[in-house]
Amino acid sequence: MRKTILITGASSGLGAGMARVWAAKGHDLALTARRLDRLEALKAELEAAHPTIRVVVHALDVTDHEQVFAVVKRAADDLGGLDRVVVNAGLGKGARIGTGKFEANRETAETNFVAALAQCEAAMEHFYERRSGHLVVVSSVSAMRGMPSSMTTYAATKAGIALLAEGIRSDLVNRKGHDIAVTTVFPGYIASEMNDKVEQKPKGMVDTETGSRALVAAIDSEKPERIVPAWPWRPVAFLIRHLPLGIVRRMV
Repeated sequence: MRKTILITGASSGLGAGMARVWAAKGHDLALTARRLDRLEALKAELEAAHPTIRVVVHALDVTDHEQVFAVVKRAADDLGGLDRVVVNAGLGKGARIGTGKFEANRETAETNFVAALAQCEAAMEHFYERRSGHLVVVSSVSAMRGMPSSMTTYAATKAGIALLAEGIRSDLVNRKGHDIAVTTVFPGYIASEMNDKVEQKPKGMVDTETGSRALVAAIDSEKPERIVPAWPWRPVAFLIRHLPLGIVRRMV
């Protein structure tokens, strides 16, 4: 079992949801996010419910790349090493390209891709040193295709990190003498703080707890890629990837 797990973006939504599921399964956790007060509250909740586990928290803005490396090292020291790192922190803001909202799109691109690259780099350095570990990259079903309007940059970044993870996985093929795995998860519509202000909830959206449990099950399997929840998102992902773009546009 991958005993010690670091989760970025763990102060709310799917990050906090996965932390609750893994805590109940007896894992020691390193939780990071910008909002330290929320992390402290989550730590108190988890330790009260599961007294045998260890939970450490660190404030982390993933766009501060030097801080990413420092926090991963501190968390590893805190827990005697990290068995799994979940690259989960991200942004969902954006606007249609060409509408003068470059700054919103840039912020999403830097957070979702460049910052994810820093997290992957820090995690893999640690795993190569230990010759063991599990890197998890949280992408999105929207990564299957170019998406319209406010989703364009977000989807592009999620496609980018999925390919980043695949490239890291490729480096491990036929590499002997290690126990390192790389998993990319592609969540469908799961309720979270990122989308709780959307007036019309998309069809097929599941609640945070259900989505978090599905994500944990997919990650624990250590398969290279998993779409979660499998129903209806596995067939939906197939359709998004293969249908004409005009039809895909109407589906999202």
